Parts: sequence; structure tokens; C-alpha cells
Amino acid sequence: MLEVRRADELGESARAGICAVFVDGFGEYFGYFAKDRATMVDAFAHMLVLDLFYVATIDGRPAGIAACTDGRQLSVRHDRTVLRQRLGFVKGTVADLVFRREFQKPWATTTDGVASVEFVATAAEYRGRGVATAVLNHLLALPQYREYVLEDVADTNASAIALYEKLGFRECERKKVRHTKKTGINYYVSLKLVQE
Repeated sequence: MLEVRRADELGESARAGICAVFVDGFGEYFGYFAKDRATMVDAFAHMLVLDLFYVATIDGRPAGIAACTDGRQLSVRHDRTVLRQRLGFVKGTVADLVFRREFQKPWATTTDGVASVEFVATAAEYRGRGVATAVLNHLLALPQYREYVLEDVADTNASAIALYEKLGFRECERKKVRHTKKTGINYYVSLKLVQE
């Protein structure tokens, strides 16, 4: 049975399983820091702000995640010391710098009723089973938001963009990236959904 709940309702004991979904979704972008999934989960689990993540579970196991914030709160907060302990001094320091630049900045302007949807991911074993759709539909039903923004989706992630568009999101911005040769990503696409 598929159920969507806020991550903090699952408790700290679920943190590693939730982070494993995070790594399944984004681990390919963190390959410099660690080669194996277990090391990434160990290094990154501490940084997920559980009261801002929503988790789809299947038979009690985390199957999909997404963070939802008001743009003022950060869904990911890392500790440089933990990163250095888990990844080594050099890679932990680089991770700290990269994560500060990429994840530690709230929106420049925030508006009441507007949500930032972040880190949408499905565990590898549950892909194609409607898990991401369930999580996103749950977020779209939250009463405090009328507008939802997904920022910086890699243009190479065509299946995610197709899902977002199917749910009513529309592209609102496209930014050229400088790391195309290394990552294969040409643009980061931002999408928006406004509910009537």
C-alpha cells in the first residue's frame, strides 16, 4: 500500500532509508564525493530537514521523496564536520563548498502561498509505479500553497519534466550551464504551476 507522509512523522529511524531514495535520485551528480551508495547515504543523511520532506512509502519502506518549502526555509542543511568525517578532509571540504553554493540559499524574493518543490526522487526499485506522482499530488493538495515552483531540473531528465508537465507545470525559465561536457546537462529548466 502506498502512503504519503511528512518525513518527520516517520522518525529519525527512517532517515537512512529516506536518504537512500535521495541518493538513488541524485547520486550520479555526487560521484566525485563517493563511488558507492552506502557511503553517500552515510555522508548525506544528516543534512535532510525531515519536517520539509514528504515520503511515499510502500509497505512501510521509503519509495519516493520530495521537499516542499515556502522558499524561506532550507530543505537541506549540511554540517561540514560530518561531511569531512564521512568523505575525508578534501572531498568533505569540497562538498561543503558545493553544497553551500547550490543548496544553502533561500529564494531572493518569497511570496505567501508560493511553494518551492525540491529533490523529487523515486527509489530505483519503485520507478514506473506512480510513486513520484503520488508525492507530487500530495504536495499539490497542501492548503497553504496556490503556486508551486520546481527550479533547476536538468534538461537531461526528460521523464521528470514530462511528469511535471502532465501534472500541469509549465516551463518558466531555462538557464545554460557551464558544466555540459562533464555532466551532459545543457540547461537547468524551472517549471511553475499556478492553481486557480
